[in-house]
Amino acid sequence: MSRNTSRREFLLTAGGAAAGIGLASVIAVEPVRATPATMQEAIRKVVGPARVNPGRVKLELPPLVENGNTVPLTVKVESPMTAADHVKALHRIRLADTQTVIAVCELSDGSFWSASVNVVVTLAACLEDA
Repeated sequence: MSRNTSRREFLLTAGGAAAGIGLASVIAVEPVRATPATMQEAIRKVVGPARVNPGRVKLELPPLVENGNTVPLTVKVESPMTAADHVKALHRIRLADTQTVIAVCELSDGSFWSASVNVVVTLAACLEDA
């Protein structure tokens, strides 16, 4: 700070710079919205070239959710759950906004099955970069 700059001028300049930096960080933090193409790409990363079949998976959640932070969700898979025939993996997505929720299940025989439900979320959640 030069001798000609008053304390008040310095604080105004520093405060403006800090506010600008803070505003830039707020603008930079924006949730990513999945498009149908990015959703298919995410599913392909999980299943590779395998076919995803509809059925054998039942996804239960309300069609209208007030708060995306607390969504009751049940996933059921038709499987005898024996050593020879069982669920190997279950993949799903978080609710950040109104969207289609998809569950993909991999069975022990290498087959993939899925279910989807459209959900309207009135208060978005999962806005952190996690």
